[in-house]
Amino acid sequence: MQQFLLERLREITEEEEQILQGGSGVEKERYATGKEFTVDSRKMLEEGQLISVRKHTRFVHFPLHRHTYVEVFYVCQGTVVNLIEGKTVEVCQGELLFLNQYTRHEILPSKMDDLAVNFIVLPEFFDVASNMIGKDNVLADFLVNILRQNQEKGEYLHFKVAGNNQIQNLMENMILSLLQGDRQNNLINQTTMGLLFMHLVDSAPYIEMRVPNHYDNMLAMSTLNYIEQNYRTATLTELSEQLHQPVHTLSKMVKAQTGYNFTELLLRKRMNKATQLLCDTDLPVNDVIAAVGYENNSYFHRMFKERYDMTPRVFRNCHRQDGTVRL
Repeated sequence: MQQFLLERLREITEEEEQILQGGSGVEKERYATGKEFTVDSRKMLEEGQLISVRKHTRFVHFPLHRHTYVEVFYVCQGTVVNLIEGKTVEVCQGELLFLNQYTRHEILPSKMDDLAVNFIVLPEFFDVASNMIGKDNVLADFLVNILRQNQEKGEYLHFKVAGNNQIQNLMENMILSLLQGDRQNNLINQTTMGLLFMHLVDSAPYIEMRVPNHYDNMLAMSTLNYIEQNYRTATLTELSEQLHQPVHTLSKMVKAQTGYNFTELLLRKRMNKATQLLCDTDLPVNDVIAAVGYENNSYFHRMFKERYDMTPRVFRNCHRQDGTVRL
């Protein structure tokens, strides 16, 4: 990693200064809301952000907690020790730790030269990466599991890839891009994450993981892949015929595996595609509606406003102005 970036990460933050001056420990109010220590994305991300990066706080024991987002933990220098549901996981320089939002962990105090960063990521950010890596691999399974609503499905992936220069370069580029705070790079960062995932998929021998049973994800992967490829015309009836499952049985299984029913998954995909077309093209709104598979314009407008709290036209104007692309 470039020296200037390491020097920037080595600087003492205000929070670290308070700890060194004898502070009592982590200020939970800085990170969380409510009684349980759940780090809240609303405190870590600005409105409209899908991803951010912050330096890991050193010199203090970070108590048992989980997140409302996906965390990607990357060690730039030294070693940081995580305790993940009772297991000691040492993350060394150049290694990556992916934690889904249901994983409870704590972090032991790190020293001055133990430099790490936390990527705070909402699930929607991974849509581009998901399309790039296909299915039937551990990262595809991980992306399915972040849709789950069952809080017992904690999962982590520990990639020991310090020797992979391509991965290290991608991580450095993404850190620099996010620290610069230019939202026009949002799509670039999503693509960079996709490239990173492609290299990580090829690093299977270097993965340590705790994941739910692989078989549990087969139905969910088939459903998401079907929606991805056929979102304009997709129906639960057609999918049930392809998978040779009764409609009511398939519907229950999809809900159990992903936390969402088929209609909700299809709506999410169509809305994500609509926002892409609104930001990246000059298509009239009515043409965007037709392009994502809706025939009822009023229904689309109602669903869009419920999801984004604004009309499609206002969304296009706002996000073109600030350079943000919501995929």
